[in-house]
This record gives sequence, C-alpha cells and structure tokens, in this order.
Amino acid sequence: MTLSHRLCCVPVVSSMARPRRVLKAMPAGEALRSALVEAPRAANEPDLFVDPMPARIEPCLALLEPKAPEGPDWLYEVKWDGYRLAVHRDDRGLRILTRGGFDWTDRFPSIAAAAADLEASSFIIDGEAVVLDGAGRADFGMLQQALGGRGGKLPAERAMLYAFDLLYLNGLDLRRMTLVERRQMLEDLLDDENGFLRLSEEVEASGAEFLASACRFGLEGIIAKRRDAPYRPGRGGDWLKIKCVQSDTFLIIGYESSSVVLGGIGSLLLAAHGNYGLAYVGSVGTGFTLASATALRKQLDRIRAASPPARGISKKGVVWVKPKLAAEIAYRGWTHDDKLRHASFKGLRERADEAKVYRLI
Repeated sequence: MTLSHRLCCVPVVSSMARPRRVLKAMPAGEALRSALVEAPRAANEPDLFVDPMPARIEPCLALLEPKAPEGPDWLYEVKWDGYRLAVHRDDRGLRILTRGGFDWTDRFPSIAAAAADLEASSFIIDGEAVVLDGAGRADFGMLQQALGGRGGKLPAERAMLYAFDLLYLNGLDLRRMTLVERRQMLEDLLDDENGFLRLSEEVEASGAEFLASACRFGLEGIIAKRRDAPYRPGRGGDWLKIKCVQSDTFLIIGYESSSVVLGGIGSLLLAAHGNYGLAYVGSVGTGFTLASATALRKQLDRIRAASPPARGISKKGVVWVKPKLAAEIAYRGWTHDDKLRHASFKGLRERADEAKVYRLI
C-alpha cells in the first residue's frame, strides 16, 4: 500500500482585521497606493472580515457502498475504526467534542496536548480517535478498553487522532471550499505531525486496488471522497465507505449464560429496528475477552427484563434484558431470513458516540 502526501504551500489567513490601502489623488489623474493602514476599531466592535466560529458542526457522514468509485474525481483514505471527534480551538481554549456534541476533552488528553501545540489561533479539525494494535491497525475494542469500557471515565492516554478535514482556521469558515483546498490547509497546519495528532493520508491508487490492499492488511475498509465537494453534513454521497467486513450497531436484548466460557456469557442476542419495533437478528458468541465479558454481564444483569423485547424470538434459557446497550458487531453478511452470518463482538457503543442502530430494510 503506497501512501503519499499532496504537499503544497497555502497561505494561512490571519484572524486579525484585514488592513486596507488608501488611494491618494495625483496630478494627471494618477493614483498612488499608500502603505497599508490599519482601520481603527473599538475593542467591542465585531471584525467584519472574520467568520463567526461555530460552536458545533454536524459531521459529514459516509454512505455505505458495495464497491469503490473510480476516476480522478475521487480521493481515497483508510477507514479508521474508532470515535469520530471534532477538535475546537479559539480564544476560550481547546475542546474535543464527540459526534453527539459531548465534551470529551478530558478523555483524550494526548490528543488535546498535541492540538494545543499547533500554530493557529483558532481551528476546527475533523478526525477519528483510534488506538492502534501491534501491526498498526485501528482496534475499536482496544479504544473501548482505554476509555474504561462503556460508561467508563478513564482518559485514553494511548488514543491518537487521525485528522482528515479542516473546517475552520484563523477566523475563516472553510466549509465552502473544496475538499482538496481544505486538505492542503490541513497538511500545512499539521506540518508532518506524527505523534498523537496525524494526517489521514490520501492513498494514490485505484479504488479497487486500495480496497484489496486494505482487506489483505486486515483494515475495516476504505473511504472515498469527492475532491471538489464542500463540507456538507449528513450522508449526501460526497463521502462513501466501502468495507472489507461489515460492521454495524445492534441492540442487546438478552444473553445465554455459560459456566465454561469467558465471563459467563455464551452468546448475546441482538436486535435491529424493523417496521414493527425491534426485530431479532441473531446472536454473537465470539470477540469477548475475560475482562469485557465479565464487565458486560454485570451491566446486563442490572437491566434484566421479564420477556423478550423484540419480535421473532422465543428461546429457552435466555436472560432477557431491556434494550439499553448498543453493541458494535462485525459480520460477514445476512442469511435469507435476516440473521447475521459469522458475527463477532467488537465492543459497546457509547451514547456520546451517537452510532445509529441498524434498521432492516
């Protein structure tokens, strides 16, 4: 897999009031430009040349597609398996916001420290927080453990941010600019950072070649983005995700206990949204560690239910629970009767992460 920067020099615009030139009348109709003159401005007067910095920006989301698009209109990046974050900095300080708008600055201290060292007075960086395994792959389960599990309050010291977009810089709202222009400014801002704040690099390859390489390396998949697109919230098709292994969020509706497996959980029973409420979509019995299974069972036992909360399931020996916990599940596909194939547990989703529970079509 060949990774490369597209480096170029982009001027950074100051957030100070823009100076103006004064024209002086001269004989014979000529004009002489004066030196730059700063216009006087009261301390409480707004700077008309500075865009207001948004308190929060709804993220641009990737639309799932079965194959990668091809052609010069698209650029490709790794699909990182972590938490989507926005890093804000202004004269009030630095904040790290989750996709749902929660302030998690204290949960990602290494990312916050790296961002504080950037040479800009204000910015909004869009990226993904990850923890890498020994082979350099993002591991969602390891990120969950670093944060202390679902509902945990631990700071993820090992987490780093792969930055892939720049939405605001030094008084300018960049969302109207093309992706290529925003990325050039992001590269200039990061200036080859390789610590806890890194550039999510563009990969120079065809979509099909890059996807094949990503899958061989064990990555979750790839992202394709339109080079000339502005930054628009939601899943409008400017960004596409193509996965090696499907991964989605499902609600836990029960578990089968076991005295011979890790943590006492034989399998989790899962549900998705259907046309008539929750629908049972199968079970998952792999992907647990002793620590994650033990902690999960304690959480599930606190929310037990008397009956199945989903339709399409009647099973003996199941401990039913209220559908309050959402799990990220990797799987290979669907059976003809809408059940998951070869499912594997990756971890619990935080409410702050605002992952959308899968909906059956």
